Amino acid sequence: MTKGFRSFVIFAGMRTGSNLLEATLNTVTGVTCFGEAFNPYMMGWPDKDEMLGITRAAREADPLALLARLTDRPGHLPGFRYFHDHDPRVLEPIIADRRCAKIVLTRNPLDSYVSTRLAQDTNQWKLNATETPIPARITYDGDAFRGMLAAADAFRRDLSRRLQATGQTAFHLDYDDLRDGDVLTGLLHWLGRTDLDRVEPARDQVPQNPQELAQKVANFDAMQADLAGIDPFGLHRIPSFEPRRGPAVPGFAASDAGRGLLFMPVRGGPGHAVRDWLARLGPTAGGFTQSTLRQWKRARPGHRSFSVLRHPLVRAWDAFDHLLTRGSSERRDLLRRLHRVALPPEDGLPGLTGDARIAAFAEFLGFLRRNLNGQTSLPTHPLWASQTEILAGFARLAVPDMLAREDRLAEDLHHLAHAAGIEDARLETLEPAVVPDALRDRTLIDAAQAAYLRDYVAFGFDPMP
Repeated sequence: MTKGFRSFVIFAGMRTGSNLLEATLNTVTGVTCFGEAFNPYMMGWPDKDEMLGITRAAREADPLALLARLTDRPGHLPGFRYFHDHDPRVLEPIIADRRCAKIVLTRNPLDSYVSTRLAQDTNQWKLNATETPIPARITYDGDAFRGMLAAADAFRRDLSRRLQATGQTAFHLDYDDLRDGDVLTGLLHWLGRTDLDRVEPARDQVPQNPQELAQKVANFDAMQADLAGIDPFGLHRIPSFEPRRGPAVPGFAASDAGRGLLFMPVRGGPGHAVRDWLARLGPTAGGFTQSTLRQWKRARPGHRSFSVLRHPLVRAWDAFDHLLTRGSSERRDLLRRLHRVALPPEDGLPGLTGDARIAAFAEFLGFLRRNLNGQTSLPTHPLWASQTEILAGFARLAVPDMLAREDRLAEDLHHLAHAAGIEDARLETLEPAVVPDALRDRTLIDAAQAAYLRDYVAFGFDPMP
């Protein structure tokens, strides 16, 4: 019957028209949509506790058993509706099944929100031609709407990425398409039912609230004012083209002092000073793998983990110094020839001091801006990668308990050590980095902000440390 597809899933949300789409599909012989089969609060439809011989308790214990029974129907095309808050255990198997057709149904999110609120207030979720709609108006709640909008957007983005990563495409429908026979016929043909000449929308459901929004929302003017502050086009989003980073576990350092301290270093920060401090507390360990790190953490209940943030301008200066004194000659040559950083020849590097060094550093900051924006062929080195992205890499395995600041390191680590059961940490030996006076130049400050805007915004750094 189908050409490749043996089942389908409708990815949708509340009040997007999924009931009408299901009703339309169920008018076609050989096609069955089993409602919200994996809704945690019901089995497909309200007041149902069993589906295809599987109870809610059995589905809770093993949802894949229901998925297998639902989709294994030779000679038939079965499917179901899946929303962002349905059982997450079945999402990966659904995506992995290339013979499961993916249908994505969307609607204007404000219309969905208002319709959902009206349905909740009246408990009227479907309306047929013989029923009378219950009149109601809602009071718009901006926080609730933004929460719904964020959840729907996150689900849509994740779904899109998963389909792209697996090389699949979906059939996209809008709410207004659900009463368009041409589009519905195209959907069924895409599903493999090319034997059908024409598919018309189901007639047993009618629009519940066809009025304009002003009639359905009591505080319509307040809603308009609130919506004016929402940025649907991401006008204030800071673009990021920086490559994703991993958790960098081998660079972590741990101390068994107290209940245990785990240092998750951001390269280009005061790592040596912190490691020395840890060593003075007692024996340290390093060279972890993800497995051995988990073992260390399990064996030390009450441990604390931390990272240390450094001001971006000082960190860039440290990366520049490392480039000149310890970096590879090949990288310096590449910066000279291709990336507009006027470094002297190798034998002239020791003489790069004073104003000449500051001028070269300003050009290096320009290179960093281009490099972090994905505009150069040179990979982003961990020494100058944004601290935002490095911490995002950590978070793919573990989130540090504390983000200490270099300019108040002794105070921050005192609180952390106390939380880990360490009373005498000899913190007076930790000194903040000295900021060279030459870095207080307005041009350098602006260039650092241009390169590391994400870090300045995310962590609230002052223009000058």
